[in-house]
Amino acid sequence: MKQMKIWNEMLLSALFAFYLYVLFKVILFKFSAIDLPSLWQQFQRNIENPEHIQNRLEFANFKPFVSISSNIQSLSQHDLVNLFGNIAVFMPYGMFLVLMWRHKKISLFGALLRSVGLSLCLESLQVVLSMGSFDVDDLILNGLGGLLGYSIFKLSIKCKSIIIRMFESQHMTFSKEGNIT
Repeated sequence: MKQMKIWNEMLLSALFAFYLYVLFKVILFKFSAIDLPSLWQQFQRNIENPEHIQNRLEFANFKPFVSISSNIQSLSQHDLVNLFGNIAVFMPYGMFLVLMWRHKKISLFGALLRSVGLSLCLESLQVVLSMGSFDVDDLILNGLGGLLGYSIFKLSIKCKSIIIRMFESQHMTFSKEGNIT
């Protein structure tokens, strides 16, 4: 039993690492190849010439809901992907928060802070590595995605326990085949 728990923890950690890899690939690299030497050169160039970073920040959006309202008004396919994609890409993160830190019982507010924190790191990396632009609305949408993932997963756990208690109170059980006895 203890060995199974260790394998489950290792599998969960591997899935989380894979999720983070996909998240970085989607947000930072926009599905393109990851070229570490080129990335290092861009980082060095920006550190040596802070005006590159300053230039990126001039095009950043620091006003909440500007991009969101613009996307809602035009509602092109790109805008829909941007809106719902920023939410969807962080939903697994909220679920991983429940699974990986279940002994610490992260609150809804804690899930929001961690989601926005990770999103802030990614948005900042876009500026520092010249791979995109900073948008505060991405923080809002990513935070919402993390909250939704967290809430949906917590709710499913609660529903599962209610259903199990309901069956137990009726002296019903599930067989290995999934039949109710």
